[in-house]
Amino acid sequence: MGKPTKLSRRRVFWCSLFVAVAFLFVLGKLVFIQIIQADKYQSEALSQWMRNTAVSAKRGKIMDINGTVLAESATAYKVLIWPNQISKDDWERVSQELANIEELNLSYEYIYKRVSNTLTEKPLNEIVLARQLEREVADKITALQLGPGVVITTDTKRYYPYGSLFSQVLGFTNKVEGNGQEGIELKYNKYLAGIDGRVLTERDRDGHSIAYGTQEYIPPEDGNDLVLTVDSVIQAFLEKALDNALKVNRAKSAQGIIMNAKTGAIVAMATLPSFDPNDPPRNDTELLSALSRNRIVADAYEPGSTFKIITLASALDSGAISRNFTAHCSGARYVNGQRIKCWRSGGHGTLNLTQSAENSCNSAFIDMALAMGTPKFYEYIYRFGFGSTTGSGLGSESSGIVTHQKYIKDTDIARIGFGQSIAVTPLQLVTATAAAVNGGNLMQPYIIEKILTADGQEIYSAKPTVVRKVISEATSQTVREILESVVVNGSGRNAQVPGYRIGGKTGTAQKYENGAIAQGKLVASFIGVAPIDDPEYICLILVDEPQVGVIFGSTVAAPFVKQVLEETLRYAGFKPEGSEEMVEVPYLIGKTVAEAREILEDLGLNACFQATDRIVNQIPQAGELAIKGTDVLLYTESTSVVITEDTVTMISLIGMTRLEAYDKLKEMGLLMEVSGTYSGGLVSWQSVGYGKEVEVGSTITVKFGSE
Repeated sequence: MGKPTKLSRRRVFWCSLFVAVAFLFVLGKLVFIQIIQADKYQSEALSQWMRNTAVSAKRGKIMDINGTVLAESATAYKVLIWPNQISKDDWERVSQELANIEELNLSYEYIYKRVSNTLTEKPLNEIVLARQLEREVADKITALQLGPGVVITTDTKRYYPYGSLFSQVLGFTNKVEGNGQEGIELKYNKYLAGIDGRVLTERDRDGHSIAYGTQEYIPPEDGNDLVLTVDSVIQAFLEKALDNALKVNRAKSAQGIIMNAKTGAIVAMATLPSFDPNDPPRNDTELLSALSRNRIVADAYEPGSTFKIITLASALDSGAISRNFTAHCSGARYVNGQRIKCWRSGGHGTLNLTQSAENSCNSAFIDMALAMGTPKFYEYIYRFGFGSTTGSGLGSESSGIVTHQKYIKDTDIARIGFGQSIAVTPLQLVTATAAAVNGGNLMQPYIIEKILTADGQEIYSAKPTVVRKVISEATSQTVREILESVVVNGSGRNAQVPGYRIGGKTGTAQKYENGAIAQGKLVASFIGVAPIDDPEYICLILVDEPQVGVIFGSTVAAPFVKQVLEETLRYAGFKPEGSEEMVEVPYLIGKTVAEAREILEDLGLNACFQATDRIVNQIPQAGELAIKGTDVLLYTESTSVVITEDTVTMISLIGMTRLEAYDKLKEMGLLMEVSGTYSGGLVSWQSVGYGKEVEVGSTITVKFGSE
């Protein structure tokens, strides 16, 4: 053979190079598949010869402070579809049989897509058809004998033993994954949910389980249990009172919260109307959102006169005023040329510090706010926790609305002094009030007491946390004394509880719609502290848009706080004391107001009413004990819509018929009384002259002439 030519050597080189490159490519591909993508292909291979079925973990319980179970998971059942084990000839039959089961509430079309495995572009090995089924439904499906492609396996379902009790606090879970959707269930889902287990079963090429194949069981890890600070008994007291307040006042909603003043622990919290988390209205998302919203933490509102507690404490502690403070109220204050009204247009005259609070005089609290000035007052507003969330551990908490002080004028700070031009959440207000009366410590509110593992091991335990010292003990003592006087002698007297020392403050706040004051729409509230000499409980109740007469004024909420505090104190073991003269409230429903007033006066009680027809409800209820001098609120069918606590300018009634005069006075929030025996013809005289200021709720006497 001759020597290789130059051409042949080049061919050999290129062939060798090609073979080498091809070899390296194949080698690289093998490395890529067997090493880099090994997990992916192993997973795909396993999915072909192993069936992976989830085993639901049991969701943790939610309990109250006494161990009462408020939410728990029980065994339920779910329907799985294994499409590759259902022949095409059976698709229609299986789909129709399942659609015929009413409890599933699934359409034939919905089921067919899953049975035929046309739900997604990529075929699925396992499809969850329905979850959280009762045993009876599971038995119905089993009895149909639909073949190995329709499988019943265990599941869990959430139950709330006390129905709507704590509904906004607890929230609820969704039906697909069983995860928290609202409330505590959502906020602490990672603790409650647990980790699902698996069952791995070996199968043949057609997807059928191999009789003696490998099977592996990975047990689920059950979720943790939560112990809350709330007490279901006190919660029941609160919700009962809110229900009464809602019905009696014909209100849009009612909200309430009870907190331990010393620790910040939330004892009870509710908003009515509510819902049953066992069966939430899932088909009406707007309604569900409204009913499940925890307004105590999520909604900010103008607090009105209840904020005067904060103004009082701040002014005293800062040294801007002393216990010797006095104010003269003529019905308004002029601040930078702007007239700011007191709620009593006729004025309160000269008041000392305690009387200013007893009468809830806006003018006096304007003076306190201006005496502090914007920088100092704002320092206390922030120190009391307004303008920031409380860190309560509850979801969707709002920080309220506190306008930055660089935008605040004297007129704004004057209004903030009596609870306008600032928006707070009920939780913030209760937390701040606790600091004002507990010795001056701002406590961080909390609702989680403990977190326990499924076998009872404690992994978290709450401890009361002092956020900061806000006011001195001496200032707090003065605030307590004044708030007690408000209940004993002032506007809060309808919150008196026989045998207990109660302090508190009333509030009537305006509402806004589209940036403007909504006429006739108010939030009436009362915040009570008990026992006031050594505060344990703080209770705030808000009644949103009450539709009752103004004559009840700030008592729209106070009687219901009284009801809650009395039941709570007795339940908690506080024994009644004192020597107040008490009487039993009689049954007055069905009587006329005149009859009821006579009965009450004989017992030393006062009758509060608007219209004079027959009584349909009363507060306090018959059989309750009341301190002599207490107002008994009498509600009649013709009790009219609410009007703000204020005075009105008297019109002329001369020349009106009896009916015309009655309707006009009722429209103004006034009552009519006829002098003399003759009531025909036209009005010839009225007890309050044209143009004079008269308090809403007053009685106007008229006389009738023959023409």
